Amino acid sequence: MVTPKRQSASLSSVPITNDDLVEYARDVIRLESEAIARLAGRLNGAFGLAVEMVLNSTGRVVVTGMGKPGFIAQKISATFASTGTPSLYLHPAEALHGDLGRLVPGDLVLALSNSGETDEIVRLLPSLKRLGAPIIALTGGSRSALAGAADIVLEIGPVPEACPLGLAPTTSTIALLALGDALAMAVQHKRGFSPEQFASLHPGGSLGKQFLRVRDVMRTGEANPTVQQDASLRDCAAVMTRTEGRPGAASVVDKSGRLAGIFTDGDLRRMVQNGDTDFSRPVSSVMGKSPRTVAADDLATSAAEVMREGQFDQLPVVDSSGRPIGLLDVQDLLAARLLG
Repeated sequence: MVTPKRQSASLSSVPITNDDLVEYARDVIRLESEAIARLAGRLNGAFGLAVEMVLNSTGRVVVTGMGKPGFIAQKISATFASTGTPSLYLHPAEALHGDLGRLVPGDLVLALSNSGETDEIVRLLPSLKRLGAPIIALTGGSRSALAGAADIVLEIGPVPEACPLGLAPTTSTIALLALGDALAMAVQHKRGFSPEQFASLHPGGSLGKQFLRVRDVMRTGEANPTVQQDASLRDCAAVMTRTEGRPGAASVVDKSGRLAGIFTDGDLRRMVQNGDTDFSRPVSSVMGKSPRTVAADDLATSAAEVMREGQFDQLPVVDSSGRPIGLLDVQDLLAARLLG
């Protein structure tokens, strides 16, 4: 394999073809992937200690790094936060000018620096020690100011940069990212972070929607119209009209409060079309009997599929005793983007 090599500042007189560029790009990717493969072999007992330190922390994982490692630090912090470990990113230069006050007792610091000698990081170390914040270093080796001050050192090892000049952080940042991801995922794995917990932190994403429950989108309380089965059609229609959001349906219950049926706007329209305008009779005479129902803990996506297949606009939500505790309305599912 021809790895990217340092070039002089002058332009080469040899023409560079498109095929040359493609092959060069492949070499960059190979170089970075090889660095990650070597990193996997470098993991040792210190990694397990770092996982335990994060799990035992009573505060947040405060991730810091300068320059390109700073961008990697931001991503690692976001990964921790989205998988159940409170975290924030601290810019080391800003920390030297007051942002160190963001740290609270119980926080631990995850510091990223390939060289371990980044000026802003090194200048921050005495203050972190004074505050009593444990430090986990993600760095190139064990012989640096950062490694010397850290409680735990996780090494990426010597990694040649995939830069023509051998200077721009490329391979080293990829290795730092992979090591940070490995730490965050190992913590998540040992914490037993569930899909439901993940969904609670991602309510706006497609993954989160997969785990939304019916209770998260159903209408309850005064927004859930309910009438007795001996109520007149007139009274039932009045209840539906007065209900906030006008869901277009009412759950009909028997004397014990259990669901007996459902009356919808569609039922009302069909009555009028057939010339049936006797609104004094009980709703039980025209309601839909034995309606499909769902439970509050059912997946909202499953309920949406029931509504789609049955072409229902509303679906009663009942408890274990068959009492209506909510109403699922097609408009709410559309608003939550659970129906296309």
